Amino acid sequence: MYLQVWGEILVLIIRERATLEQVEQMLQTLELYIKIAVDIERNILAGGGEKHAFCEAVLLEDGSRQRDIWGADWIPFNQSIAYESIINIRPS
Repeated sequence: MYLQVWGEILVLIIRERATLEQVEQMLQTLELYIKIAVDIERNILAGGGEKHAFCEAVLLEDGSRQRDIWGADWIPFNQSIAYESIINIRPS
Protein backbone atom coordinates (compact mmCIF):
# COMPACT_ATOMS: atom_id res chain seq x y z
CA MET A 1 0.00 0.00 0.00
CA TYR A 2 1.19 3.49 -0.82
CA LEU A 3 -0.13 6.58 0.88
CA GLN A 4 -0.02 10.02 -0.69
CA VAL A 5 -1.49 13.00 1.12
CA TRP A 6 -2.02 16.50 -0.32
CA GLY A 7 -3.41 18.53 2.57
CA GLU A 8 -6.55 16.58 3.45
CA ILE A 9 -6.57 14.51 0.25
CA LEU A 10 -5.76 10.84 0.76
CA VAL A 11 -4.88 8.59 -2.17
CA LEU A 12 -3.87 4.96 -1.73
CA ILE A 13 -2.19 2.63 -4.21
CA ILE A 14 -3.72 -0.81 -3.98
CA ARG A 15 -1.62 -3.68 -5.32
CA GLU A 16 -3.74 -6.52 -3.91
CA ARG A 17 -7.38 -6.87 -2.89
CA ALA A 18 -8.32 -3.80 -0.82
CA THR A 19 -9.05 -4.31 2.86
CA LEU A 20 -12.12 -2.87 4.56
CA GLU A 21 -9.84 -0.37 6.31
CA GLN A 22 -8.42 0.81 2.98
CA VAL A 23 -11.91 1.19 1.50
CA GLU A 24 -12.96 3.25 4.52
CA GLN A 25 -9.87 5.45 4.14
CA MET A 26 -10.59 6.06 0.45
CA LEU A 27 -14.23 6.90 1.27
CA GLN A 28 -13.21 9.68 3.66
CA THR A 29 -13.25 12.38 0.98
CA LEU A 30 -16.48 11.78 -0.93
CA GLU A 31 -18.24 9.36 1.49
CA LEU A 32 -20.56 7.69 -1.07
CA TYR A 33 -18.12 6.70 -3.79
CA ILE A 34 -14.39 6.49 -4.50
CA LYS A 35 -12.52 8.14 -7.37
CA ILE A 36 -10.11 5.59 -8.81
CA ALA A 37 -7.51 5.33 -11.54
CA VAL A 38 -6.35 1.92 -12.73
CA ASP A 39 -3.13 1.01 -14.50
CA ILE A 40 -4.37 -1.77 -16.77
CA GLU A 41 -0.85 -3.00 -17.59
CA ARG A 42 0.51 -3.13 -14.04
CA ASN A 43 -2.80 -4.26 -12.50
CA ILE A 44 -2.74 -1.67 -9.74
CA LEU A 45 -5.27 0.89 -8.59
CA ALA A 46 -5.04 4.29 -6.94
CA GLY A 47 -8.12 5.43 -5.07
CA GLY A 48 -9.35 8.31 -2.97
CA GLY A 49 -9.26 12.06 -3.23
CA GLU A 50 -11.57 14.52 -4.95
CA LYS A 51 -10.47 14.02 -8.56
CA HIS A 52 -9.37 11.20 -10.80
CA ALA A 53 -6.36 13.36 -11.63
CA PHE A 54 -5.04 12.98 -8.06
CA CYS A 55 -5.13 9.19 -8.43
CA GLU A 56 -3.59 9.43 -11.87
CA ALA A 57 -0.73 11.59 -10.52
CA VAL A 58 0.06 9.04 -7.81
CA LEU A 59 0.23 6.25 -10.39
CA LEU A 60 2.46 8.33 -12.66
CA GLU A 61 4.80 8.99 -9.71
CA ASP A 62 4.85 5.23 -9.08
CA GLY A 63 6.02 4.49 -12.64
CA SER A 64 2.81 4.04 -14.61
CA ARG A 65 2.51 5.24 -18.21
CA GLN A 66 -0.22 7.73 -19.08
CA ARG A 67 -1.66 5.56 -21.84
CA ASP A 68 -2.21 2.68 -19.40
CA ILE A 69 -4.25 4.66 -16.85
CA TRP A 70 -8.05 4.77 -16.90
CA GLY A 71 -10.36 6.52 -14.44
CA ALA A 72 -13.65 5.47 -12.88
CA ASP A 73 -15.84 5.86 -9.81
CA TRP A 74 -16.53 2.88 -7.55
CA ILE A 75 -19.74 2.83 -5.53
CA PRO A 76 -19.33 0.36 -2.65
CA PHE A 77 -23.03 0.39 -1.69
CA ASN A 78 -24.12 -1.44 -4.83
CA GLN A 79 -20.70 -2.63 -6.04
CA SER A 80 -20.98 -0.68 -9.30
CA ILE A 81 -18.51 1.21 -11.44
CA ALA A 82 -19.05 4.36 -13.50
CA TYR A 83 -16.46 5.02 -16.21
CA GLU A 84 -17.04 8.76 -16.50
CA SER A 85 -13.70 10.47 -16.10
CA ILE A 86 -11.99 13.31 -17.91
CA ILE A 87 -8.70 11.38 -17.78
CA ASN A 88 -10.27 8.82 -20.15
CA ILE A 89 -10.55 11.37 -22.96
CA ARG A 90 -7.60 10.92 -25.27
CA PRO A 91 -6.90 12.17 -28.77
CA SER A 92 -6.12 8.66 -30.01
